[in-house]
Amino acid sequence: MRRVASALAALAFAGAAQCAEFGTPGGPGPANLDEVAQVLRKDPYDFELLVSFGTSKGGSAGHLALAIRDGAPGDDLVYSANFYADRSRKHETGFWTDDLIARIPKMEYLFGTKSSLGDTAAFGLDFGEVYKRSVIGVRVYGVPAREKEALAAYFAKINDDFHHRASNTEYHRGEITYNYLRLNCAKTVGAAFKYGAGYRDLDVKQPLVGATRVVAALNANLPTEMAIKLLKEWNARGYRMDAVLYQKYPGSPYKDPHDDAPVAFKDLPNRFPSVLSMDFRKDEGQYKDYDNLYAMYLIYNIGRYGVKVDEATQRLGIATTKEPLPFERAEELARTSAKSDSDNYRKGARFNPKGTGYNP
Repeated sequence: MRRVASALAALAFAGAAQCAEFGTPGGPGPANLDEVAQVLRKDPYDFELLVSFGTSKGGSAGHLALAIRDGAPGDDLVYSANFYADRSRKHETGFWTDDLIARIPKMEYLFGTKSSLGDTAAFGLDFGEVYKRSVIGVRVYGVPAREKEALAAYFAKINDDFHHRASNTEYHRGEITYNYLRLNCAKTVGAAFKYGAGYRDLDVKQPLVGATRVVAALNANLPTEMAIKLLKEWNARGYRMDAVLYQKYPGSPYKDPHDDAPVAFKDLPNRFPSVLSMDFRKDEGQYKDYDNLYAMYLIYNIGRYGVKVDEATQRLGIATTKEPLPFERAEELARTSAKSDSDNYRKGARFNPKGTGYNP
């Protein structure tokens, strides 16, 4: 009888999956996902910093996670701070709160429509990110194995601290629990590199306990700012880098029921995540501030691949390929182009921008 019930449950789940639309939870994923994943894995990178675009109007800071190669069977393992692990009453039920640092296979994190974390995982955050927003992966080569092991161990330590309700650790003042401004995705990734992998000069901000929201915001660690700091650290260590743009699938009708005003993923902003700058509170549109232009241009200059889902065929393709510039040249061009373009924007001049970046 138990076998019959299990078989019926499996058939019911399969039927529900067949009814779900492409780009929604339980729906089909790209049929050639494994094939494209293997093409990307032919390059011998050691880990990949995943910088997710912003989806809100004004202050779109995005998200930051780290994928370590071969951490999952046949795939990389993503370490991602869990937005809902804040111990708030409203997140006690119906949300995945088992860990502060979620561990997710990379292809599931980017393209999955089912989650290995369970039914309460958040679609568009814990899995299936590209149905909600674009993601840039900065891939890093030449990293010693001990550094990757140290990073994984430190993420495990953060989870242990979360489970034991620790407070006032070397990486954080106050209780170890998610906080959008004080202990967020950028800070947990930065802490793993600073205290786990020994990046002692990496600047990881420590917002004061009890500070006002405005003060905490000014001292928060932001994904793009942390990403640029890490790129410079990797260059100083002699690591080689390139980047992959995983483009947003533009057709997902899914609305996250947990949002205060649910909006279909296809209609959400999809914006390169802003640094804390003159552009930070602006709605969608062209960035004009030096800091944002510099970050966009730098990452674009080291870009190698663009990957996107074709709406008609619902298959993945390598959309663009180019030769990444060496970091020093990429940074030099980013600095000069961002300075020129930001000056011209400020003057209100008509001009053709010198830089190219991932800004829709």
